[in-house]
Amino acid sequence: MADAPLAIVSAMEQELRALLPLLQRPRTVQRAGRNFHLGELHGHAVVLALSGIGKVAAASTATLMLHSFQARALVFTGVAGGLGSGVNVGDVVVARHLLQHDLDVSPLFPRFVVPSSARSHFEADADLADALAAAAQRCLDGADALLGAATLNTFGIAQARLHRGLIVSGDRFVSSAAHSAELRALLPEALAVEMEGAAVAQVCADAGVPCAVVRCVSDRADDSAHVDFSRFVDAVASAYTAAIVNDWLQRSA
Repeated sequence: MADAPLAIVSAMEQELRALLPLLQRPRTVQRAGRNFHLGELHGHAVVLALSGIGKVAAASTATLMLHSFQARALVFTGVAGGLGSGVNVGDVVVARHLLQHDLDVSPLFPRFVVPSSARSHFEADADLADALAAAAQRCLDGADALLGAATLNTFGIAQARLHRGLIVSGDRFVSSAAHSAELRALLPEALAVEMEGAAVAQVCADAGVPCAVVRCVSDRADDSAHVDFSRFVDAVASAYTAAIVNDWLQRSA
């Protein structure tokens, strides 16, 4: 087992709670007002933490993971609103690359470009993303057993699918059809929208640490985005997160 841990960061408390019971030899360390849970999962040293919502909270947590605990890779889990055609509630999106949709330093730089790196898109680590996508597909294939028919029916999940591509992040909960349409017009390749992933990807890119982002689609980022959100995180997203992380680490060398 490598000394440097794998970092797993959750945006929502329910997801972290789903992972903590899996942790072997747990111990908790406090840094900057956050609890970091260290231990082992399937023979891997890991550190788990709750980031909280928003790009600053996520970037701060990722920085602590990398510098206080020397994490060798970072996986960020959470929920997202579906933007792309066919990206529906109950689907899973694994990022290939990430972008901050609310970053605009024009006319000094083109819209969405991060001045310090002169780029807008931050790549997820291909090998890590591939492994998580495979785990996610196995999770979706077993969704009936994992979630149960009643939960699937409650949230209208008929046949959940895996998607891979662009996830966009910004410090605003996208909850109107008008805002979603604006994002689709600006970024037609975007599959999902959330509030943390691109910031984490930027931190990891600066540090040269592999990063991946996995999101469960909770809504279509429209006027009904707030409906049953907490129930969805409790019943669906937290179960997906635990199953995907468990499967991934069981099969990782």
